[in-house]
Amino acid sequence: MTIREFKMPDVGEGLTEAEILKWYVQPGDTVTDGQVVCEVETAKAAVELPIPFDGVVHALLFEEGTTVDVGQVIISVQTGDAGAGAPVQTAAAPVAEAAAAAAPAAPAEEPVAEARQPVLVGYGVSTASTKRRPRKATAATAAQNGTAAPAAPAAPAAPVLPAVPAQPTGERPLAKPPVRKLAKDLGIDLASVVPTGDGGVVTREDVHAAAAAASAPQAVPAAAAPVAAQAQAQAPVAEAAVTETSARETRIPVKGVRKVTAQAMVGSAFTAPHVTEFITLDVTRTMKLVQELKDDPDLAGLRINPLLLIAKAVLVAIRRNPDVNASWDEAAQEIVLKHYVNLGIAAATPRGLIVPNIKDAHAKTLGELSESLSSLVATARDGKTSPADMQNGTITITNVGVFGVDTGTPILNPGESAILAVGAIKLQPWVHKGKVKPRQVTTLALSFDHRLIDGELGSKFLADIAAVLEHPRRLITWS
Repeated sequence: MTIREFKMPDVGEGLTEAEILKWYVQPGDTVTDGQVVCEVETAKAAVELPIPFDGVVHALLFEEGTTVDVGQVIISVQTGDAGAGAPVQTAAAPVAEAAAAAAPAAPAEEPVAEARQPVLVGYGVSTASTKRRPRKATAATAAQNGTAAPAAPAAPAAPVLPAVPAQPTGERPLAKPPVRKLAKDLGIDLASVVPTGDGGVVTREDVHAAAAAASAPQAVPAAAAPVAAQAQAQAPVAEAAVTETSARETRIPVKGVRKVTAQAMVGSAFTAPHVTEFITLDVTRTMKLVQELKDDPDLAGLRINPLLLIAKAVLVAIRRNPDVNASWDEAAQEIVLKHYVNLGIAAATPRGLIVPNIKDAHAKTLGELSESLSSLVATARDGKTSPADMQNGTITITNVGVFGVDTGTPILNPGESAILAVGAIKLQPWVHKGKVKPRQVTTLALSFDHRLIDGELGSKFLADIAAVLEHPRRLITWS
């Protein structure tokens, strides 16, 4: 019998981590090749991961809600095959780490028979990418590893170890990587924590309990005085991390979609010089056309709405102003003109904002564009948008009008040249044919990258979009 490991794969977006949303199996369950074992969230997409071999689940190495680096082992499976190479004898990541610390030269710690693991999702993980990142040789980690050489300054921490009977002197405490990071952030020496997990593994709750005890000097035993002194020095940090909710504040960890969105928006806002222009227009004729298309039997079963005609107007305006459809290559110092349009549609989902795009939207008929929009929105709301659907966008539309907002100053999706914000369509007094009449009016806001688009080009592009929506017959005459 052999214990085989399944590592967190790169699902094809070049990311470095993913959050485990849900486990579909438990230790002792039988799994088959291709069976989905968990769901992970990465770069705004929820992805189900299938196991690439048969066997019985031996251990789940990370809990739900844990963020795991690509290449880390997330599940081990006991199989009946006798494959070539040394079998991996590990029940969890902490056990493997402890064995590595005790015998760093042992070749059995890394699989030697597989150069690239068949993960069935994305591109797989090469052996080189699955090695753990080297840890910084800090005093705390040196003391935990038991490898403090004569020059190591962590020797004074040695008196703490005998005070914890669950961790024999000289052995590295067993804990998962996220727990080790938590302990480091709180200034807690894992060797001083009494483990309560199975097999003597230190859990997050153990670390939080140790941090709480460290912040109360009267509750710390005399033998643990050095640890108490360290925790006292870092008490504000420990209290802030432990107290996630109070009567006046709630702290929410930044991860998953929110983390990716925040990084993308900061990167875009401080990389591309944004310019935003506005135009208010009468879209009464467009709204009448929407109703006529809804009644057209040739379009029966299709979702016809203002966003569909706005998307078509943007595509017509791009055809008249092709230079707006470009990207900036900083490394090559080149402007890359795109001869295709991957039209992004910003979608609000339960997990946050995502921007999937319609590939080759410029080549689609009105009916095909409607089908693509409906599929894109439904998939996004179900949390099933694939990473490929969010790559290589060129221009985006964000419909803030659905929230009753008149307009906004949208931030560019990274790598794109422009984004159009569509405001609420409202009945307002408007001068029409020399008389003030109630008309359907909206405001459009166009943000664009001023490195790519100057004021004249941006203004012409926005004016063309407005002209099509004011007189939708231009969808034909300008096509």
